[in-house]
Amino acid sequence: MKTTLSILIAAMLAGAAFAETPVEEKRVREVVQSFYAGFNSHGWTHAADYTTEDWNHINPGGGWARGRAAVLKELEEVHSTFLKGVSDTIEEMAVRFASADVAVVTVTSRMSTFTMPDGVRHENEQHIRTFVVVQRNGHWLIMQDQNTAVARPKA
Repeated sequence: MKTTLSILIAAMLAGAAFAETPVEEKRVREVVQSFYAGFNSHGWTHAADYTTEDWNHINPGGGWARGRAAVLKELEEVHSTFLKGVSDTIEEMAVRFASADVAVVTVTSRMSTFTMPDGVRHENEQHIRTFVVVQRNGHWLIMQDQNTAVARPKA
């Protein structure tokens, strides 16, 4: 029993160490950067290369799209209307590995000016987005993301 436990602990430590290599972190970062490239080009034709089929997206308004098809439908709608021509630039990205095949990525970014359908104008708005990135079949893929506008202090 003691030997089995020792082997299990060693395997877990080895897996965690592997997950946190600079190569794996680079691969995770590239997946998230692919999402932002899609956002900024307003084209999602390569989304299957960096997202899971069961991708979930929670937008800043609290809407929750479940499944890649539903997420892409929502993204195409907003990017053809009020987000048309809007860019979102990464300011900072932090990667943490929950296990050898799961990473949590937190990104702060800055969006260019846009006006919501209700007429509210958003200028130089900072966002914070959390991604859950998983390794499936040797590829890192976004499984979930949540986007929140950072509140500005009251003047």
